Amino acid sequence: MAQRIPQQVIDEVREKTNIVEVIGQYVQLKKSGKNYLGLCPFHEEKTPSFSVAEDKQIFHCFGCGKGGNVYTFLQELEGITFPEAVKKVADIEQIPLAIDIATEPISQTSTGQQQLIGLHERTRNLYHHILMNTKVGEEALDYLHERGLTDELINEFKIGFAPNQRDFLVQVAQQDKVNADLMERSGLFIRRDNGSFSDRFYQRVMFPLNDFRGKPIGFSGRLLKTKDYPGDDQPKYLNSPETELFNKRQVLFNFDKARNEIRKQGEAILFEGFMDVLAAWQADIKIGLASMGTSLTEQQISAIERITGQVVIAYDGDDPGQAATDRALTLLSMHSRLNLSTVTIPEKLDPDEYLRKYGITELQNLIHHGRQTPFAFKMYYRKKGLNLENESDRLNYLEAVMQDLAKVQSPVEQDMYLGQLAAEFHLSRESLKQQLQMARQTQRTERRQQQVAIAPSPIQSNKRVLTKEEKAERMLIYRCMNENSVREQLVQSEFQFIHDQYQELLLYLDSYMMVHGNFILADFLNYLKEEEMKQLAIDISIIFMSEDSNEREIYDLMRVISQSGIAEEIKQRQKEQLEARKSGNQQRELELTIQIIELTKRLKQA
Repeated sequence: MAQRIPQQVIDEVREKTNIVEVIGQYVQLKKSGKNYLGLCPFHEEKTPSFSVAEDKQIFHCFGCGKGGNVYTFLQELEGITFPEAVKKVADIEQIPLAIDIATEPISQTSTGQQQLIGLHERTRNLYHHILMNTKVGEEALDYLHERGLTDELINEFKIGFAPNQRDFLVQVAQQDKVNADLMERSGLFIRRDNGSFSDRFYQRVMFPLNDFRGKPIGFSGRLLKTKDYPGDDQPKYLNSPETELFNKRQVLFNFDKARNEIRKQGEAILFEGFMDVLAAWQADIKIGLASMGTSLTEQQISAIERITGQVVIAYDGDDPGQAATDRALTLLSMHSRLNLSTVTIPEKLDPDEYLRKYGITELQNLIHHGRQTPFAFKMYYRKKGLNLENESDRLNYLEAVMQDLAKVQSPVEQDMYLGQLAAEFHLSRESLKQQLQMARQTQRTERRQQQVAIAPSPIQSNKRVLTKEEKAERMLIYRCMNENSVREQLVQSEFQFIHDQYQELLLYLDSYMMVHGNFILADFLNYLKEEEMKQLAIDISIIFMSEDSNEREIYDLMRVISQSGIAEEIKQRQKEQLEARKSGNQQRELELTIQIIELTKRLKQA
């Protein structure tokens, strides 16, 4: 029977875990000083502001403000409970757990999204069963076998089949007592005008679409044409509609399975279609990704950037595929963090067709050894539709490729291609260099004009500006976190902070130390229950201060806080004194005058 998670297990898993290794499976991290930096997974950004402190075992984003320990990271990113986060960390680090960690019954704790994911999981499993184990799925299974997919691969990706029956899934959902609201929100059904439902997918081979955790959030169904169902009026591919789970601009096919392998190999390969990703997988190339039948989006590129800096584009070899490669290069080249290369599939084939025609070894050789630089692709692609024997076409071509060459950063690469172009068109290198210089100047002018045209208005920071006194409070708490003597001094002297949240944090810190003896920030964050307190502790922990304090520093910090507290008290007494004078209460006015004098003396002495 599952148990509640003991504190000992929480501590043991955290102590055996390096937060950099765990977060590094989700975010591409690079060493920066004593910390690690990467692109934040919680908000869109192009400049890394996400920091992981290995010594403190915490993360913090200076852009969106999120922070915490390794458990917090997984809870926030994957939307899981604290016990599930502990188990996930233990699984990642291969730490055996001596107990079965409890999870709450889904009916009591699941959010709307979890219920939707549960419905998608049941649907995926049902479609997969139909494909692999029923007479209805035989033709679809034969089709996939003809396309070269093995049963092992079909099982790995949980490919399924939706039968040609418009109310098949409707009946299953009704038997499971799925409510109408959930059915409508799922995107798996179409609601008719009379309020009844029909299946969105039928007579289709079903490819589950997963989020980065591997949870199904939608489907892409490929029409299966047969003698009995030609399906001429149906689209070849049909994707789930936009739902609260599924946004095709954010999803990359196979991202969940490929993510860790991409991190290990240091690169990702972009394909046009699902079948190409599957073909590559069968060739033991498990770093393939595909977008949802549309051009790459900013969200998809950002997801790739977080885990690698190297991208290979291996789109189809036909004309539309090459046009798509050109568009992808243009879009991806705007992201300076990415190193790009391309693979052109010969004979206008796609990778899936190439595998079936030439075999696994040849596809592997092509993907690994048939790469070219973006400019080499541009030189080839710009020639399409031109007659280079014609002087006008030749000049137009050279002008276009010089604009492309001006964007190449490497001087060696530029010089190499200048030599190739000079030899191919019987031109002097000097004339080509002059043309290249003109292209660079044109691009610089265009960039300046664009910067002026789209110059943003000053951004108003949403971060609260701290007063001198509050900065002192934070610095004093920082010292308390890192030096027991300072904490003991404040507690024993019954020192009072101006703001309640710092006084409260000191009390939590003191009670934590009474139990644990040593301060460990990652563990202290588990000890704190309120999110505001956790965030405050993280914000204070990243303050830059010298390694050790001295008596003068602590005295000065306490003095700033004490003076401010007395000054506020004087203001309050002066306000009360004015009210007493207006009401004619001379006795009260005299008492307040004496109090103000005493407080003023204390302020001077502080």
